[in-house]
Parts: sequence; structure tokens; C-alpha cells
Amino acid sequence: MKSDLFSSENMAQQATTPGMSLQNAKSVKYAVNGEMHARQGSMIAFRGNLQFERKGQGIGGMLKRAVTGEGLPLMAVKGQGEAWFAHEAANCFIVDIDQGDALTVNGRNVLCFDSTLSYEIKTVKGAGMTGGGLFNSLFSGYGKLAIICEGNPIVIPVSPQAPVYVDTDAVVGWSAQLSTSLHRSQSVGSMIRGGSGEAVQLMLQGEGFVIVRPSEVTSQAAGS
Repeated sequence: MKSDLFSSENMAQQATTPGMSLQNAKSVKYAVNGEMHARQGSMIAFRGNLQFERKGQGIGGMLKRAVTGEGLPLMAVKGQGEAWFAHEAANCFIVDIDQGDALTVNGRNVLCFDSTLSYEIKTVKGAGMTGGGLFNSLFSGYGKLAIICEGNPIVIPVSPQAPVYVDTDAVVGWSAQLSTSLHRSQSVGSMIRGGSGEAVQLMLQGEGFVIVRPSEVTSQAAGS
């Protein structure tokens, strides 16, 4: 049987090293030897002796997720074998987190990560009860984290002299050391006349970066 379908770039090869790697732009391969974590429902294929178990977020995490709709439903993948992960054909990126680093990521943009990373749902300071970023996922420790993004993300440097303002529905993540607050960019008069659709943003200040997606999330995508 012959077809471009069977080209080498589409063929899954045996893993040569343990852990996480990109299968292609839309999926991640993980050679499991022990345990790793992934968002529930993201496994698209596996081979070997693997078990998939629902992973709780703790009482505090569950309460925050119930209040806000944010959070990250996780599963633990245990055993020896290979698994492939993806989510709605979104683009996949692998981030290496070193000891001392910390990255804040919107739960909807997390695909999978090493069990050596610490994960918790944290309150986004200054965000009040507005927008999609009240609670986000904080990753620290060391290991690899795979994030997903619809379209090609934009990484914007943040400096003390140049704070960055982002739509809470478009933000993917940011350096955890940045300070956050809400910024109102629309006058009261404009709001009375119907508004611009850009009333409030998340302001990030300090030294670091912020990652945004090239579109605002829809209510359907947010609930997936």
C-alpha cells in the first residue's frame, strides 16, 4: 500500500529517550516509565502497559474550579509504554521548567506534564471576580510542561518600563513573578453608549513575558 500518509514524518517511531517530545505540531508523545500527568480526555493513542487514573485537585482546588469554571481536570498515567496526547488539533509547545522557575498557565492551555513539576490552582492577584483569569495554574519545580494554543501564540516581553495589558480571554500564561491587576481602558461614557468590547484587561507588570493566543476564547471552547 502506498500513500503520502505513510511518509516518515507521519510515522510513529519507537522512543529513544524517556519523557516528553513533540510528535508533530499538533500532538505530544510521552515515553512513560513510572508516572506522568495529563488533562483528562487528551490521550489519543498508547502502546505498552499503561493505566489511566483520575487525579484529584484537592479540596481547595475543587472549590475554586466549582466557583469559577477554571481549573484543570487531570489524570495520572502510570506504567511503562508510550502515549500520545492532543486536544482539538491545537498547536503544542513544550516548555522546560528549571528549578527556581515558575510559570502561570490558564488551565485550558495545559496538555500534559512531568510528575516532577508541582501544580496548584492559584488566585490571580488583583483580578477580582472579572474575566477568565481569576484562578490559573501555577507550575514550579523542574521538568517539562506541554501547553496548547489555538493558532500561533504571541510572546510579549514585559519590563518595569513597559507593562502589558492582555484580554483575559486571550491570555495563555505568564511569568509567575509578574504582578497582576485589572485595568479599565474604556470610559464610562463609552460604556453607556454600548461599549467597545474591550472594557477591562489584565495588566502585567515587572520583568518577564506573557503569552497570548491570536483570538479570544469562545464560550464553547472555554467549556471544553
